[in-house]
Amino acid sequence: MDQVNLEKMLEQGTDNALLRYTLGTLFLKQKAYAQAVEHLSKAVSLDPQHSASWKHLGKALTGMERVAEAVESYQQGIEVAEAKGDIQAAKEMRVFLKRLM
Repeated sequence: MDQVNLEKMLEQGTDNALLRYTLGTLFLKQKAYAQAVEHLSKAVSLDPQHSASWKHLGKALTGMERVAEAVESYQQGIEVAEAKGDIQAAKEMRVFLKRLM
């Protein structure tokens, strides 16, 4: 599904973590960091256990040079990923976190 259709779904009242994650990821790919942060922040508020949302939120915050917030996002994401046994996601976020410090 493309970005326009996803945004229409949101406008029509559909709102969930997966929709927000997908929109956030699309905006991140476009380097539209503010929009990515908006959607990914909502995604983690709707599903705080979704490690990929935390990872992409950290990337978007880094793109906006909001380093302290990106560090927090990666730390939270690592905690979530480890709790779920998502070793690869935790490993990736550790690398991104190390680059910021």
